[in-house]
Amino acid sequence: MSYEVSDDAERFDLLRAHRWIATQSYWAEGIPFQTFAKACANSMTVGAYTADGAMAAMARVVTDRATFGWICDVFVDEDHRGAGLGKRIMAYLKAHPDLQNLRRLHLATRDAHGLYRQFGFTELTGVANWMEIRDPDVYRR
Repeated sequence: MSYEVSDDAERFDLLRAHRWIATQSYWAEGIPFQTFAKACANSMTVGAYTADGAMAAMARVVTDRATFGWICDVFVDEDHRGAGLGKRIMAYLKAHPDLQNLRRLHLATRDAHGLYRQFGFTELTGVANWMEIRDPDVYRR
């Protein structure tokens, strides 16, 4: 099957993406649609599309398009896994003109370290400098 990767926001299937992230992800289970829609509207969204235009995979990048980017919400539909879509999306992002010459490009993963290492990602450096406010149950309230 052939796929096209695009960051055209008009093609991005927000309902499908929300369904994936809200029901099948470990990182944002239960995220309300309005919250996810706002996150996508304020990010670069990327989809991988089948020949008939159906979205088969996605990623989102929170970025200022100049100095920093955080790749998140990378997801491949179960029916399309094993087709190399994670690699295709990562190659697309690494080559994207708006994501060049950033000082930092981050992501977090529980189980796909091997995929991301292929694109130059390593363990976080300067960990002692980073701080966070974390609320893992925010979508359950």
